[in-house]
Amino acid sequence: MKFPPPVIAKELEIFEKVFKESVKSHVSLLDTIMRYIVKRKGKQLRPMFVLLSAKLTGEINDKTYRAASLVELLHTATLVHDDVVDESYERRGFFSINALWKNKIAVLVGDYLLSKGLLLSLDNDDFEILKILSHAVKQMSEGELLQIEKARNLNLQEDTYFEIIKNKTASLLASSCAAGAYSTSQDQLATAKLKQFGEWVGIAFQIKDDLFDYGNEDVGKPTGNDIREKKLTLPLIYTLNNCSPALKKSLIYIIKNENRRKEKVSEVIDAVKKSGGIAYSQQKMEAYRDKALQLLYEFEHSEVRQTMEELVRYTTDRKY
Repeated sequence: MKFPPPVIAKELEIFEKVFKESVKSHVSLLDTIMRYIVKRKGKQLRPMFVLLSAKLTGEINDKTYRAASLVELLHTATLVHDDVVDESYERRGFFSINALWKNKIAVLVGDYLLSKGLLLSLDNDDFEILKILSHAVKQMSEGELLQIEKARNLNLQEDTYFEIIKNKTASLLASSCAAGAYSTSQDQLATAKLKQFGEWVGIAFQIKDDLFDYGNEDVGKPTGNDIREKKLTLPLIYTLNNCSPALKKSLIYIIKNENRRKEKVSEVIDAVKKSGGIAYSQQKMEAYRDKALQLLYEFEHSEVRQTMEELVRYTTDRKY
């Protein structure tokens, strides 16, 4: 897939200017950090989904650009806070904010980004869009805390895993699509449909991310990282629920007590591969992708819809 997608290339340029403007500060330290954040931006998948959903349902306008900026502000705020929580010193191949400026400043920067997002919407009376995205922030916090709670006893069922990723990852993508659709159509039905579409894409995206932990591609995080952090993801949950009691006991012991030993982590990875955990997760990921595409096909065929389909397929076919 070509980045940026030609159908929204011009709109992405405008969005970047709006976003850059929205994070400016009169405090020089903050402004320095904001410039650093803007410079090391990722692929901006969520703003792309905002713009594409908006274009699918109407004409892109100022409200759409503010919605895309709000999404990116909230997403960046959560990443900055996540790096503090996870004690992570690298993000997308760059030093994280907490690595360069320490935890106290990183937490305050996350708060600043959050407040800038709220004000961007409130100052322009974008109440419905703020409502859509505030729900996502609440869900993301709940998902993160549920994951921490469940990691303690390592007794995770598949439905709980899906609840965690629906809240933690998919909620923001769902809200991105909903906010984009609402910004151009004010149509509650189209907004709800695209929200569901975004949720299913987000779930597929997270399963793909979890699969990287068992692959050999260079994905920006070391293989076995989730095991080291005692995060139970779908391939491992499937294995624990479908292997012999003796193997289950052995795997849980490794995750709890030997999760820092490289050879033991490799043992877990091998068990997951042999049990069919990878194939099962791949199948689940593709099922969510296909459900999302079926919903997308309910909209009229256009270049925008075609680009959205390509973006969905990119999320499940990507190599990193």
